[in-house]
This record gives sequence, C-alpha cells and structure tokens, in this order.
Amino acid sequence: MDPDKVDRGSASMSGDGDMASVMGFSGFGKKARTFDLDAIFEQTRRTAIERSQHILEERQKEDEGQGSLAVKTSGSTHRDKGGPATSRKQESDNSSDSSSDSDSDSELIGPSVPPQLTAQEDDDDELVGPPLPPGYTGSTAEDDDEEEDVQDEDDDNPVKKIPDTHEITLQHGTKTVSALGLDPSGARLVTGGYDYDVRFWDFAGMDQALQAFRSLQPCECHQIKSLQYSITGDVILVVSGNAQAKVLDRDGFNVMECVKGDQYIVDMANTKGHTAMLNGGCWHPKIKEEFMTCSNDGTVRTWDLNSEKKHKSVFKPRSLQGKKVTPTCCTYSRDGKLIAAGCQDGTIQIWDRNLSVHTKFHCRQAHAPGSDTSCLTFSYDGMTLASRGGDDTLKTWDIRSFKKPLNVATQLTTYFPMTDCCFSPDDKLLVTGTSVKKDEGNGKLVFFDRASFQRVYEIEVTNASVVRCLWHPKLNQIMVGTGNGLAKVYYDPVRSHRGAKLCVVKSKRKEKQAETLTQDYIITPHALPMFREARQRSTRKQLEKDRLDPKKSHKPEPPVSGPGRGGRVAAHGGTLSSFIVKNIALDKTDDSNPREAILRHAKDASENPYWVAPAYKQTQPVPVFADESEEDEEADKEPEWKKRKI
Repeated sequence: MDPDKVDRGSASMSGDGDMASVMGFSGFGKKARTFDLDAIFEQTRRTAIERSQHILEERQKEDEGQGSLAVKTSGSTHRDKGGPATSRKQESDNSSDSSSDSDSDSELIGPSVPPQLTAQEDDDDELVGPPLPPGYTGSTAEDDDEEEDVQDEDDDNPVKKIPDTHEITLQHGTKTVSALGLDPSGARLVTGGYDYDVRFWDFAGMDQALQAFRSLQPCECHQIKSLQYSITGDVILVVSGNAQAKVLDRDGFNVMECVKGDQYIVDMANTKGHTAMLNGGCWHPKIKEEFMTCSNDGTVRTWDLNSEKKHKSVFKPRSLQGKKVTPTCCTYSRDGKLIAAGCQDGTIQIWDRNLSVHTKFHCRQAHAPGSDTSCLTFSYDGMTLASRGGDDTLKTWDIRSFKKPLNVATQLTTYFPMTDCCFSPDDKLLVTGTSVKKDEGNGKLVFFDRASFQRVYEIEVTNASVVRCLWHPKLNQIMVGTGNGLAKVYYDPVRSHRGAKLCVVKSKRKEKQAETLTQDYIITPHALPMFREARQRSTRKQLEKDRLDPKKSHKPEPPVSGPGRGGRVAAHGGTLSSFIVKNIALDKTDDSNPREAILRHAKDASENPYWVAPAYKQTQPVPVFADESEEDEEADKEPEWKKRKI
C-alpha cells in the first residue's frame, strides 16, 4: 500500500477526531456537550497567523536565490515548500507534517528557472508551461503588444469594415431604379423605378436565379420616387409622381391612399391633401402610424395611417422674401422631434414637429439656388445632418450651429433628383453615389470619413449612374440602385449577416413540367350527373390524381436511336415521310425551269403513249390540226361586224 495514502487516511481520521472533540460530541444518541466559541475562534486565528508566517519565510528564501520555480495549480493558494533538489520522500514527509497544508501544496513541475529570467521575474508572478530555451533573454510581451496594436488599428479603421468582397445583381428592369426599401429585419427588399414597377424580393425565398416573387404597378403610369418600410415592417410607403401617396402591405395590397387636395384654393393649409406632384416621403422613426410627404405645391404634410381623409399637419417653407418655395426632399430626425426639408432655392429648413409655423433652424445658402437638394439624412447620434445637393456637393452640418457646414465635398456629379446619401452603421463613414452620362465611365459609390471628410474608398458599380444607396445596420450589407435597371447588393461573408448570404447558397429550382400538362376545368352546369366533372379545388391534387391515372401519366416514347427495337424501324427511309424526304434530297435534277423539265418528255410521250392512247389505238382516227397561218387569213377575211369585240 502506498505510504502517502496511509498518511492521508490517518490524517483524515485524526482530523475527524479533532473535529468531534471540538464540536462537543463523540457519538450519536448521547447528549451533546457544550463547547466554547471563543476558544475555537482563537485557535483559528493562531492557525492563520502561522500560515502567513510560513508564506513570508518561503518568499524570503526565493528572494535569496534558494527558492524554486512556483507553479500555479488549480486550487493552490501559495507556493511549494520543497527546493529545487527536494526528493519525493522529503515531499511526502513535509506533506505529512500538517494535514491542513497537504491540500494546498503541489509538486514541482519542470526544471529550474534560467538565471537570466530570475532577475527579471517579479515576486508575485507565477509561470506555467514548459522550460524556456537557453538563448531566451526576455518575454514576448512587446511583440504581443505590437500585434494587439495592429489589430486595434484594423478595428479602428472603418474602411476595413466595408462589406464589399462579394456582390449579387438583381435585375429590376431596363430603366432607372429610383427607389429602394428594406424592412427593419432585413428579410425583404423592395425596388421601384422609372418603369412604374415595384418589385418585391425575399432573400430567404430566392435561389441563385434571383427572381422577384411579385411585381406590380401601384401608381399606374407614374414614376416611383420613394419606397420605405415602416418601423414595424408591416406596411410600405409608396411615393410616386402623382399627388397621392399610397401605403401597401408586405404583399403589395393597398392599405391606404392619401386624399387629393383642392387645387383651386390658394392657401395650401386649407386643403386636405397635396395638389401637385410629390417629391419624397418617409415614416416617423418612433410612431408607426405617422408618415410625411413633400410636394411641388410648396408644403410638407404629415399623415396618420388611420385617418386618410385629411392630413395631420402642414409645414410651409418660405423664402427670404416670404414667398412659397418647393421642397424637394424631407426627413425626420432620429428621435422624431425635428422635421427637415431641402428646398429648390438652396435652403435647408428645420421645424419642431409640434410647431409648424416658424422654423427652428434655417440655413439660407446651404446649396446653390435653383438646384434640387436630393437628400437629407441625420447621423445615428442625431447631431449631424448630411445633405446631397444638386450642385454636385455633399455637405455635413451640426444642427447646434447651423450657419456654416462642417465639411464640404465637391465634384460629385448628380443627374437625378433622388440621389441620396447615408451613414454607416458605426457612424464613421458617409456614403453617396455619382452619376455619369451614357458610355462616359462608371458610376461610383464614394465613401467619406465623417471626421476628416477625406475620400477614403470607392466602388465602381456599373457603367451607369448610381442613384440610390442604402446601408442596412442589421445585415451590414449595402444596396445600390443604378441607372440601367440593376439593384446590386454588396456583402461580406464574415462581417455580414443573412440577407444575400441566404440566396447565393441555394441552387436553382427545376421547373415542374407536369404543371403545364394540366387540363382546364370546363364548367357544365346542365350536364347529367354521370357526365358532370367534379369541381377542381386544387391544381396540386389534380396533378396527384393524374399521376395515378395510367393513361394520363403515360410518357410518350422517345425517338428511336440506333438500328431499332420492338418492331420500330430506325433506319433512314423506314417510313413513308422519311423515304420521300430522302428521294427529294437525293434528286440531282435541276428544276429551275419547270416548262423545259416537262417538255423534254413531250416527244417520248407522243411516240410511245402509256396511259390513255393505247386503249383507242385501233379505233382512234388520226387527228388533223389546222395551221396558225390559215386561221389568221380566214380571220382577216371576215367582215367587221362578225369580229368578236375584245
């Protein structure tokens, strides 16, 4: 038996005896004896003092160079007692001296520490692992710090976080994609264009064919200018070129249509709705039933989803002279308390949502007068406003000091009145698109650093203008609408989530040919019951029944290839049609002149008749034909009145 086990067992038994004596009982069934709590606490205090002194002595020995390499073990609270040359026997003797110290002590692991490291080692540090090499002179803390610094730089660099390693292309149509919308969860994308179509795309339901599951024209022959999902994602705001905005549900069915105002009333505040073409619209970021639209009638109106008969409130932007100006874009602040509008005279006007008379912030010369400010958007922190102007500029503003822009970027060509800009999810980048003329280059997606406003990155999208851009914070994917009818989605397999990653991994579905073979259901109301067909409730059930019918589900035999089998001839010319085709193809005669082709057999036919003439050969007289010259002479001798009139 192992002596160590014996020592441990005896120690545990002695420990149990001491505990029984201390606790005041020696067996069950007897009356418990009283015990002194003060004595117990005093004994515990002395034991703690002795242990502390023992630990201090060990540390002093290590400082003098006689200590060993301490090894951290699970559950250990202080260092081993043995020196570098301590044998297992001495260790067992030391461990048997005190039963309380046996659990906390541990055996030495590994050889002694090199002398180069002893001087640099801190007293409180404990090393774990194999021995260090002889040529080692120091730790790798500096190298680790450098790697961490490089990693921190990559994390701090917002350009590294742009998800543009992969892309998919959705074919909306052939004309400009002028509107993009993503629901808050990122499951569905909706696109609208100059071709009046609105297409619905479901990332989870699409395969590699990338086909939209629904296409409709909600506003008939009006270009789609803006599409946006509400904060709950159950309805979509559709702003087109007419005066009435529409609200659709997720499947494209009409929920609400704004009322049209009276165009003969001068004061636009007294009409119930817009009287001219809409320019833009958006949902309230906090209230799910409220949305806003702006129009060429010079007003910005808020609406309630539950009351379509009249607008909720009216905001009327005014010029310096107090005249009516046209708002070209509008937006809410992130908290929904402010309403901002960019106007055709180059101004940006901001109202308090509850005070529609006077503006709260006003910048008279934000952009060039006469240019359409195409987009206004607030940063995620709500302090910065970005404006995309029709004067080929992109500007940022601090709403707390709204007189001068914070930063200005120029030479950003735009040809569309809905070219927009957006902030990155981490609020460090600002993104916008550029326009190009036909066959004069590629449209680009340009990224600006928000702090320095340097152009830090570009993506060449396609050989057409980039009109719409949208960076979804939950998916971390960038959606782009172009001038040639494409909607592109940029993503990173590592940094992005769901969205386009769901559909690129699905293979294309095979078309079911059986669906095209279904027969139409013919309604015969007056037929007898024995001839009346059962009403067809489901195409799928009818297909299943037809599949069980041996006549309907019989597959036609394929064409015979090879020599033939089962009584079917596969040789060329085996059927009448193939024989005729073969003879026609092999006929080398030239039938370019059909009259000559027939007359070359005339002499042989007259000399050797085959069909009719041999039957009358014995009785048929020899025919005598008149000459043409004699007939002409007789015709000339006839009087004028006998000649036939032609």
